[in-house]
Amino acid sequence: MVHETMMPINGIQVCVETFGEPVDSPMLLMAGDASSMDWWDDEFCRRLAAGRRFVIRYDHRDTGRSTSYPAGAPAYSGTDLMYDALGVLDALRVPAAHLVGFSLGGALAQRIAVHHPSRVLSLTLISTGVDGGASANTPVTVGGPVTVSAGTVTAGVRTIEAPAATDETDWSNRKAAVARMIDEVRSCGGPFTPEEPHLRRFAERVFDRSADLAATRLNHRLAGYGPSVRDLLGGIDTPTVVLHGTLDRRIPAGHPEELARCIPKARLVWLDGVGHEFPPRAVWTQVLTEILDLAA
Repeated sequence: MVHETMMPINGIQVCVETFGEPVDSPMLLMAGDASSMDWWDDEFCRRLAAGRRFVIRYDHRDTGRSTSYPAGAPAYSGTDLMYDALGVLDALRVPAAHLVGFSLGGALAQRIAVHHPSRVLSLTLISTGVDGGASANTPVTVGGPVTVSAGTVTAGVRTIEAPAATDETDWSNRKAAVARMIDEVRSCGGPFTPEEPHLRRFAERVFDRSADLAATRLNHRLAGYGPSVRDLLGGIDTPTVVLHGTLDRRIPAGHPEELARCIPKARLVWLDGVGHEFPPRAVWTQVLTEILDLAA
């Protein structure tokens, strides 16, 4: 069975959807930055559920149907994003779950494993690195309007490239926004990236479920990933698999290699021909096997 509902979590509304039966072992899917739960393919979720898992996916705040903030003014931090994930488990009365995180979701999963280890049954970290890898950053300013111009922003321990305040894409225009999302997925992908018609259906669904894509695109970057947990990863005692595409140009090979070294029980598995993208169908058998075997 599939159920989607709005839940009050940490003072906001979070859209949550589940697959499978609540009596099965719970598994929380955590999407990447500026990504709603839609990017976890429906059929992928159903196959996880067929492996006797109670699969939970949700929209981060500022994505999908969850609470949205004005573009440039995210009244939250990366730490809040972590507590939203825990809040989803609390709302469903799930004491602990298998965590599967992609990119930003992988960084949030690392934080939960460090700071709330009793909530984690296993860790699957996809297309990420220590503190989220090359794209990780810490908060700039939260709680009020932020003026961002093209160039760089000093954010905690590193300087990051900041997007232009005025993007050439009109994110309120369905046709323009969908075209931009398709181009971005294809530019980050590889030979197994879905064809344009499939990507178009995904992008249209993302657009139709989003309150404000301009805010989605900017606010997660300003919120950041939270304080570094690099020096705390050695304390993770949870079975962990790191899945990473051999063609990932956004988070190069050194990042997952470092992540696997830092977590004592981690195993690194390469996904041949995969870029920085949610697992394409061509590698589903490999990815599903790794996730389900780890969570056995």
